[in-house]
Amino acid sequence: MSNVSFADLGLAEPLLRALDAAGYTVPTPIQARTIPALLQGRDVLGIAQTGTGKTAAFALPVLQHLSGFRERPQPKHPRALVLAPTRELAVQIGRSFDTYGRGLGLKLGMVIGGLGFGRQIETLNRGVDILVATPGRLLDLVERGNVKLAHVTFLVLDEADRMFDMGFIRDVRRIVASVSKQRQTLLFSATMPGDISKLASEILKNPEKVEIAPQGRTIEKIDQRVYFVPAAAKRALLSHLLNDETLERVIVFTRTKRGANRVAEALEDRGVRSEAIHGNKSQNARLQALSRFRSGRVRVLIATDVAARGLDVDGISHVVNYDVPSEPESYVHRIGRTGRAGAAGLALSFCDDRERSLVRDIERLTGTPMAVLQGQTLPRHRTGQVTSGGASAVQQ
Repeated sequence: MSNVSFADLGLAEPLLRALDAAGYTVPTPIQARTIPALLQGRDVLGIAQTGTGKTAAFALPVLQHLSGFRERPQPKHPRALVLAPTRELAVQIGRSFDTYGRGLGLKLGMVIGGLGFGRQIETLNRGVDILVATPGRLLDLVERGNVKLAHVTFLVLDEADRMFDMGFIRDVRRIVASVSKQRQTLLFSATMPGDISKLASEILKNPEKVEIAPQGRTIEKIDQRVYFVPAAAKRALLSHLLNDETLERVIVFTRTKRGANRVAEALEDRGVRSEAIHGNKSQNARLQALSRFRSGRVRVLIATDVAARGLDVDGISHVVNYDVPSEPESYVHRIGRTGRAGAAGLALSFCDDRERSLVRDIERLTGTPMAVLQGQTLPRHRTGQVTSGGASAVQQ
């Protein structure tokens, strides 16, 4: 697929111009395999790691499909529906549709939690071709009568496994039951546990299965390393590492909201510009924090797992697992914030004594041992130099 161009995939000229203007020249593997199947009217089951370009893989065919409609969308009746588990991911998807759909004259709407109902209802009343939504807010508006799903003929479930993890499965089933039976359906998931396989078999018709990487495998260009360090020393270790200017744009993941706030406050006290982002923050506060992070006004973003899949920020140099996640799959999604679009990335994990079994679980899932960095004392080397010979964390 390396010699395939976007033009070879059958995309229309306006989309090709938008891709060229955005600087996209060569489709990623998932785009090269998914776009032709969708343009042929097939359902698709996509299993792909984060950062592989799957948003464009479904956004481009949706835009081409809808651009053939001559009539304006009816009030409250979207034609395409994209479900995403988090507000951040929904915003990212909406931004992609805006980028690729310039000049097509299609209307985009977004309904997500954390914002007032008024403007979202006004948008729906004017009519939208494409609706990007989180499940909870969408059902709220369905129950209020502000949106009808019977005209949806293109349905996308993005990050389906994350929606299961967050308890949205009943909401998703209710939404799927409300859309047109004569539809094209896409389901994307980073992993394929039994519940997702069952859902896929229920809602997809003879789908094209596109699997870009083995389940649980992390992106090859991400260098994964671990510090064994007492819990009480993690904050000092993080501050020390951030003295290195090669840590240019960093996401730090904590297990709890309170932990995220405490780390952000400690870094600010040390003169490191940082922001915390988690579920207790309002949507406006989260968007403002992301804006400052993207623009470089903030160097470090501290996040809980609510942000692990929804963030799409170019040039993230490092991901730091301040707390090792309790679910190995969350580790894969966290570190996928770096090493995107073919770039290299570095993921550092801080592991205290209670977390060693979690590191073993992660290595078992990914099939990749983490190189061990010196963790009991603060290292004097520059970040990224292995001091222990790269032994597996499991062996320590």
